[in-house]
Amino acid sequence: MPPVSRRTILIVGGVGGLTALVGGAGLLWGSTGSQLPGGTGTLSGADDLLQPEMVRSDAGLLRVRLSSAEAAVRIGGREATVLTYNGSLPGPTLVLRPGDRLEVELENGLDAITNLHVHGLHVTPRGNGDNVLLAIDPGDTVDYAYDLPADHAPGVYWYHPHHHGNTADQVAAGLYGAIIVEDPEPIAVTRERVLVISDLSLDGAGRVAPASTRDRMMGREGELVLVNGQLAPTLSARPGERERWRVVNACTSRYLSLRLDGQGLQLLGMDSGRDAEPESVEEVRLAPGNRADLLVDAASGSSTLRTNPVERGSMPGMMGGPTTTGADLAVFEVSGDAVDVPPPVPRQSAPRDLRDEAVTGRREITLAMGMGGMGASGMAFTIDGREFAADRVDTSVDLGAVEEWTLVNTSPMDHPFHLHVWPMQVVEYPGTSIDRPIWRDVVNLPARSRVRVRVPFEDFTGTTVYHCHILDHEDLGMMGIIEAR
Repeated sequence: MPPVSRRTILIVGGVGGLTALVGGAGLLWGSTGSQLPGGTGTLSGADDLLQPEMVRSDAGLLRVRLSSAEAAVRIGGREATVLTYNGSLPGPTLVLRPGDRLEVELENGLDAITNLHVHGLHVTPRGNGDNVLLAIDPGDTVDYAYDLPADHAPGVYWYHPHHHGNTADQVAAGLYGAIIVEDPEPIAVTRERVLVISDLSLDGAGRVAPASTRDRMMGREGELVLVNGQLAPTLSARPGERERWRVVNACTSRYLSLRLDGQGLQLLGMDSGRDAEPESVEEVRLAPGNRADLLVDAASGSSTLRTNPVERGSMPGMMGGPTTTGADLAVFEVSGDAVDVPPPVPRQSAPRDLRDEAVTGRREITLAMGMGGMGASGMAFTIDGREFAADRVDTSVDLGAVEEWTLVNTSPMDHPFHLHVWPMQVVEYPGTSIDRPIWRDVVNLPARSRVRVRVPFEDFTGTTVYHCHILDHEDLGMMGIIEAR
C-alpha cells in the first residue's frame, strides 16, 4: 500500500558491540516520566532515576501519538532546550508483544524534515511501515503502522528519526525512545527499569551545541552523558533483589563499555538476540545503536554504573588514544533487609543457527573513508566506493534467501554496521571464537577488519537501508539501499 500523509510526504533526495566479557518476575515500574504540563520536561541530577512514560499494547494493539518538538528541560540543575517526543527526554517506552500491531501518529513540530525508524523491529519497510525513505515536512502529521510477526523475537528495541542528512542532529538533540517486545513467558524479577543512555553538549545559552567538522568526521560525542535524560541518578534496591535493566545506547557515536562492580550481572541478550541461558558478565560493550537486556542481582553496598574508555580508532593526522572517554553514569545503592533471591531464569528456546542452513548467495560489502567527499569535511564516507543516493538501489536480494555477507572495514576507525528489518547472525569475528548463535542488528566492524554475517531475508519485501551507526557518518554518505523482492 502506498504511504499516506496528512499533507505531504517526500522521498528524500539529497549500520555494535559484539562481545560481553565473561565474569562474575513481576514488574514494578518507577515514576511515569519526566513531562510537565504544557510540554515542558523536568529532569534532575543526582536524584532517583526516573522512568520514561510506559505505554502498553492492549488486545493486540498499541496506538500512540508522538509529537517531535523543542522543549525546555533541566539537566543537572541547568535549564536546557532540546528536542523531545511529547515533551519528555527520552520519549515514552512502547511495550508490545509478538503479533501486536503498533500504530504511531507522528507530528513534526520541528523546523526541519524528520521521519521515524523503529530500530531492530522485524517489520515491513513498505508504505507507512519502517520506511526511512519517507520525509515528513515541518507541520505535517503521518500515520505509521507496524505489524509484528507472531514469532517476533523478544528484546529491547528503540525508535528515532532517520531522515538522511538530519539523523545525527536530531538524535543528538534528544529524539529517541525505547521499545520493549515482551517475553512469551515472564522472567521473575523484583522490578524492571529502562535505561536509555545518551550524550549531548550544551552551549552557553543552554541549547544543543552544533557539531564541528571534526565532530562529524570522528562522530560527535557529547560532554554530558545522561541516563533517561538525567546526570548521575541514583537507583535503590534491597539485598537479594533482582532487577531487569533494558539498556539502550542512544548516543550518536559514543561506544559504551558498561561495568557495575560489586553487583551480579547476567546478560539475557543483546539487540534481537537471546541466549538459551543468561551469561554472567563483568562488562558489556555496546556500539551506538546496540541494546542489552541485563539481570542485576543486588548485593549490599554502593556501586557505580560506569562506562570505561573505548578505543575506536582515529582519523589520519589526528591525535590517537581512546576516542571515547569514560564516565560515571549512575549510582546503585543497595541497603536494608535482605529478601529471598528470585528463582533461576528458565531456559529459553535455543536460537536459530544459520550455520546449519544452506547459503544461497555471498557478497562483500566495504565501508571506507577517503578524501574527496561532497560534504564540508572534504572526506568521503562510502559503502562499496559510493556515497548514499536515495534514487539508487545498491543491493538486491531475493525473498527467502539466506546470504552470507563479508563486511569489510578498510578505514582506521571502527564502524558499527546496521541492517534494517532483517537481523544478522555473526559467524566470524576477528579475535573471537564463536561457539553459539550470535544475533545482532548492529555489528561493530573494528578498524581494518573483516566480519562475516549471515542474513535470512524472510517475511518482507521492500526497500530499506544499511549503514554505519555512527550517525554523522551515515549523514555524510556511509549508507546504501537494499531491495528485497
